[in-house]
Amino acid sequence: MLTVWLTDTVTTDLDRALHYTLLWGLEGVELRTVGKASEQVPFVNEEKLRRRLAEHEVPVAAVVPGLFMGAARDRAMWLNEVALCDEALAFCRRVGCSRVVVSAFAEAGPDDAALAAEALRRAGTAAARWGGTLCVLNEVGMAHPTGASLAGLLEAVAHPAVQAAWDPAAAAQAGEDPQAGLRALAGRIGLVRCYNVSEQGETWKAASLEDGLVDWPAQLGLLHTSGFDGPVSLEVHQPPLPKHGLRAATTLIRMIRGVKRET
Repeated sequence: MLTVWLTDTVTTDLDRALHYTLLWGLEGVELRTVGKASEQVPFVNEEKLRRRLAEHEVPVAAVVPGLFMGAARDRAMWLNEVALCDEALAFCRRVGCSRVVVSAFAEAGPDDAALAAEALRRAGTAAARWGGTLCVLNEVGMAHPTGASLAGLLEAVAHPAVQAAWDPAAAAQAGEDPQAGLRALAGRIGLVRCYNVSEQGETWKAASLEDGLVDWPAQLGLLHTSGFDGPVSLEVHQPPLPKHGLRAATTLIRMIRGVKRET
């Protein structure tokens, strides 16, 4: 497993992000917003990005261009986003990355399932053409928040270049046992998002990796025994962000080493 982090959960400043990557002992980055708040990949200062990545010898594990966040019934919108996938994949090739993380559409009725599958299948074909992988994320409040629901979508897509970006904390917030969600997605995971949450009345709050609803040692153990060797991407949500980022990165590295020793 490759330990990386989603940099804009702490900072959109590229130099600070690369500094934290090395300081925390992580092996790479997942990029979404780099620079100003409006600068989301691939529409960023690419020349500076490539130069800084080379200088620090930090690889890009995945990029998040913000695609397929609307309603699947809006065919014109997602046809345009399928075209935008080519730009994101070309950007990936230039920065040495093979994964594009996308959403699984906003909440929709059963009639939209076939449209969602068609859109992602088309995007998967584009990804395969570029030698990349499309990683579809389960998200709270979206059409496929759980592992089981996302697994059903991937079965409908039925494309080898379309995999899951598995977020067990989002699944837990949607009422799913994270271990059950992980088992539903077995063999189809291209990236894992890593953070934790706990219940606070009727809301959720950020929690440490050791104390929240997600049993991270169990998640990592099952991922390891299933042969997963992709990126585990840390998100940081507890302030002060740099302090908790260091702590979470240290914990994640220790947990991964622990599950490897046990097997």
